[in-house]
Amino acid sequence: MKLVRYGARGAERPGLLDAEGGVRDISGVVADIAGHALLPATLGEIAGLEPESLPLVPGVPQAGLRLGPCVGGVGKFICIGLNYADHAAESGMQVPPEPVVFGKWTSAITGPDDDVELPRGSVKTDWEVELGVVIGRAGKYIEEDDALSHVAGYCVVNDVSEREYQIERAGTWDKGKGCDTFGPLGPWLVTPDEVGDAGNLGMWLDVNGERMQTGSTATMVYKVPFLVAYVSRFMSLQPGDVIATGTPPGVGMGRKPPRFLRPGDVMRLSVEGLGVQTQRVVAG
Repeated sequence: MKLVRYGARGAERPGLLDAEGGVRDISGVVADIAGHALLPATLGEIAGLEPESLPLVPGVPQAGLRLGPCVGGVGKFICIGLNYADHAAESGMQVPPEPVVFGKWTSAITGPDDDVELPRGSVKTDWEVELGVVIGRAGKYIEEDDALSHVAGYCVVNDVSEREYQIERAGTWDKGKGCDTFGPLGPWLVTPDEVGDAGNLGMWLDVNGERMQTGSTATMVYKVPFLVAYVSRFMSLQPGDVIATGTPPGVGMGRKPPRFLRPGDVMRLSVEGLGVQTQRVVAG
């Protein structure tokens, strides 16, 4: 099942994608793809609906019909750093003995095809395609064997990063990670039954039509069940929390010479089975 949030920014409505790729409105069942709607029982109720019986939303999603972030009411946007050995190498860093955990501010969250704004004065804004994990069932001190029962679904994340702010401006990584528009989510929230093995999904990112990143979640150092369990040792996880699980190699910082985003650039990215994002870069 593919769930979406459609409509104008800040006024998105809940929907699901039907077999023909159209959006069906489910606002008669849930108020939003958020909170209570992400609980296993509610997802089961939505899965039991007949899409043909639901109102068809006019327009083609991502081609006239705007899709917003695929999950609303995000309480925590948690990120994992250096979770691909080859990305760590291109960054000149070692794979850590435990996952690196940092945060993106929820004000960074934006739709999958909305513009990405360069912060004023930015010269090193970079791209990162990632698998996003959306929590459905709350928990803390979660056991790894039970971790996937806490997952409502998966989505594409672009962990846009300003490398100067992140690395050269002192302090923590968060400074370069949470700028406005630096967290596109979606286009869809795909439930686990449709994703299959989240540990073996292809992923890619292009800039201006040139392939920059090609990878697979199969090469993640720390896998999804471990990450959910690990993060839950340090904070409770709530419905709608998002965990971005790291990026494969090919980021701009790792190129020789480095390459960073400029106004007018277009990013296009995908994780297998989770849809495609397209963002134009604009001056902030």
